[in-house]
Amino acid sequence: MQAIILAGGFGTRLNSITHAKTSKPMALIGSKPFLAYLIEYLIANGITRIVFSLYFLYQQIQSYFRNHYQGVAIDYVVEENPLGTGGAIVNVLKTMGIRQPVFIINGDSFLALDYEHMWRHHAENHSALTLALKFMTDCHRYSVIRLHKNHIVDFLLCGDDRSCGLINAGIYLLNPDLITSFSLPQQFSFEAEFLALELQKIRPHAFITQGYFIDIGVPQDYERALRELPDQRKVL
Repeated sequence: MQAIILAGGFGTRLNSITHAKTSKPMALIGSKPFLAYLIEYLIANGITRIVFSLYFLYQQIQSYFRNHYQGVAIDYVVEENPLGTGGAIVNVLKTMGIRQPVFIINGDSFLALDYEHMWRHHAENHSALTLALKFMTDCHRYSVIRLHKNHIVDFLLCGDDRSCGLINAGIYLLNPDLITSFSLPQQFSFEAEFLALELQKIRPHAFITQGYFIDIGVPQDYERALRELPDQRKVL
């Protein structure tokens, strides 16, 4: 199993912590960067190859993880200009010649996920795209997902509504032929300008998990990660 990690964003919402001098996924959690917790979890759960999509302060990530980390090969694709999440995915697929199903993972979130189970679920359902979904009791930062027979059929904006529901946990299992079959601009958002617009054509499958989830995109959740991730046994 292989994974693309999207870690090229500017992380402006975390500037009060990083002061724009540290790539958001490299923000320290205890003695090591957030990304190290994510990658170590991926390796422990069967991921054997990792490709980073990078832009902002990319040297920090390259110099820390280099070309191997804990026995797993790591490659890097650095954007010349910001491409958005969708453009970044297409860029990596083409640059690295990836033809087999691949996990797409946001580099600023952590989900305790059974990757092998999700892989089997994807294959058994003959899915072109499967999303990992997580039930949240407070969804005000996210869109709530509506399902029909295990297919994702809508993303409902919550705004300030703190109601509960299933959210997109930022992990996709993608057959590359799906996204490359569309005529897409060089720069675009995978979530807003591809997934949401093409739901009826794509009919993505849902893989629901109850695993621990944290997104360090805002300071309050970064502070929570400082308390929880250093001793993962308490949360995983």
